Amino acid sequence: MPAPTVLTAETSAETSDVPQPSCRQTAAHALTIVRDGVITGEGPTTKGRIHFSRALDADDAAWCARILTASAVEHQPVSRAEAEALFEISDAGAERTDDGRFDDLLAKAIAHHAASESGLPVPPRTVALSPDTPIESWAPVKAVNIDTHVLEWIAGQMRGKRRVNHRLATMVAALLGVAVVPLAQLPAVMDLGMM
Repeated sequence: MPAPTVLTAETSAETSDVPQPSCRQTAAHALTIVRDGVITGEGPTTKGRIHFSRALDADDAAWCARILTASAVEHQPVSRAEAEALFEISDAGAERTDDGRFDDLLAKAIAHHAASESGLPVPPRTVALSPDTPIESWAPVKAVNIDTHVLEWIAGQMRGKRRVNHRLATMVAALLGVAVVPLAQLPAVMDLGMM
């Protein structure tokens, strides 16, 4: 039986079905609620607006940004569960009307996760995930200190997807270009044909 959803005082009455994150686990759960709204076009994240199933719009991207930058998680690195939920949202949103905001957020969140999992310092989420902050200003540009298992996980998440996030694919390809990965393993790490 799943644990009950934790709601905080910051949760508004109109969005009581979407928890205000109190930790990274509840943030990941809240992102799955956004994912469900993208898939079905219904639910607490779509209330009061027309939302088609399998569509990802600016409001969905804003929901994700609010969840990921909530004060309770602002100074924590993006978790694997949050990153996986973002990949699921990306997969669910076949139709995009968000002017690229979600793809930008996804790339930055994955870079934040990869850097932190590799033991590198990361800025607060409100800085790193801001649309006004260029990813190049803080994200690693060389894989010298990036854990290859993290790179393999990212490549696995991206492999075989019908929709490619070019910003994220470019970042991963640049990191793989300097990573110490035996040539025989490269096809298993990333399908270069997806770019």
